[in-house]
Amino acid sequence: MVEQWPAMDSRCSSFDSRFTSQEVGSVISTPVSGRVESYEVAGKKCISDVRRTFCLFVTFDLLFITLLWIIELNASGSVQTQLEKEVLHYDFHASFFDIFLLAVFRFAALILAYAICKLRHWWAIAITTTVTCAFLIVKVILPKLLAQGAFGYLLPIISFVLAWIETWLLDFKVLPQEAADENRYKSFVDATEHPPLIGPGPVSEGQFYSPPESLAEELDHVSQTVLLLHLCGGTRPSHLYLQ
Repeated sequence: MVEQWPAMDSRCSSFDSRFTSQEVGSVISTPVSGRVESYEVAGKKCISDVRRTFCLFVTFDLLFITLLWIIELNASGSVQTQLEKEVLHYDFHASFFDIFLLAVFRFAALILAYAICKLRHWWAIAITTTVTCAFLIVKVILPKLLAQGAFGYLLPIISFVLAWIETWLLDFKVLPQEAADENRYKSFVDATEHPPLIGPGPVSEGQFYSPPESLAEELDHVSQTVLLLHLCGGTRPSHLYLQ
């Protein structure tokens, strides 16, 4: 009976070590699979969060320029009269209608390129910013526009600043963050599809269990003690009785 215990202990130890290694592998693979699933859900979105923020700012650009233009029309007299003067009798030197059309052009081009077509290149916003800057520089050179009052300064400056803020958002926020998210997702997918060649080794038996030799030596020592007591005529305790 004593000789069977070390063998049973070694089998239990090997079973526990295999179970522990499997459990550790499952725990390690769980966070990776969870992250991959989260990136798969993010990839199924029609548009990313940072790109949605960019499109909202483009919409704000159009609405803000429209609001300023309407205020300018009211400040100069009747809205209907000013619309006829600036739209029907358009004058490049004194009208602000072209600045409003420039905002409409930016909105239509950027929403078409980055919200509908989902481009991942900067060429579309480069075109809109270049056209905006060139048009505004030519317009403010003329002296008649600055003679229109505060709006002669306000509308061109705000339109210029908004165009460059849109460029900064796309070039430094939208495109780099989407590229980083895509690379991170691909790395997680590659890690799950191609596991490492050398996996985590089994847990050493000596870390949690006593060697079988130690248990055998203790049993031999107890047996010798019981035999000595028996030879000396003593009574052995019941808890030292070996079956």
